Amino acid sequence: MSAYYQEFRVTYELISTILCFVLVWFMTKPYRFTRDGRYIGLPLAFGLLGTSYLFSAITYAQPSFFPEIVLWFQLVARAFAFVFLAATYYFSKKHSEASRLLLNMTLSATVVVVIALFLFIFFAPQFDFQNYRTASTYVRIFIMICLTYITIHVLRSHMQKPEPTTLLTPLGYILLGISQYSLLIWAVDASMFAWWGALILRIGGLAIFLFVAYLTFYRSNKKGKK
Repeated sequence: MSAYYQEFRVTYELISTILCFVLVWFMTKPYRFTRDGRYIGLPLAFGLLGTSYLFSAITYAQPSFFPEIVLWFQLVARAFAFVFLAATYYFSKKHSEASRLLLNMTLSATVVVVIALFLFIFFAPQFDFQNYRTASTYVRIFIMICLTYITIHVLRSHMQKPEPTTLLTPLGYILLGISQYSLLIWAVDASMFAWWGALILRIGGLAIFLFVAYLTFYRSNKKGKK
């Protein structure tokens, strides 16, 4: 790993981490105001996603200090982040107590599984990079499936209540989905165009979410002051 590539990836992963954690700050506001469990899924998902990017940055920054086995944790954390997102959107339109209970159980079970996998992976005796590459391919496909469902869900919501911000949200998820697809192409034929495209699309998707979150928060503040 060249020093330039190492420095670039650390910076890139840290930028992704910061964007996710700023999103978490915005997204926790509805939960803090209402204490409604339906609003906790999004900040948890993006918090877990940001944590996976942070672990990637740490691994690239200190490859000799942190074993490559830590890459398994960021892979699992990223997959479960999109499980959080899909579950949150699935239960978002269901207002019954049973649905809220199922959502809370799903989120709690996912947290427990992630912690358990982290402990298992971190203390695993060996790392097989070929198995990791195979697993990452399946995880990317799984994430694309989750993003497809989420995109369809938010597009339906936009059609029911058209607004500029509700149209930007599915665009953000589409960019993340194409980013995962680009990484699959890169894994197959080592296309640098696909690799750079994946990195740009990820940042673009996160930036859109941050823009939407800011607009939503700013607009709600203006309404509150009237």
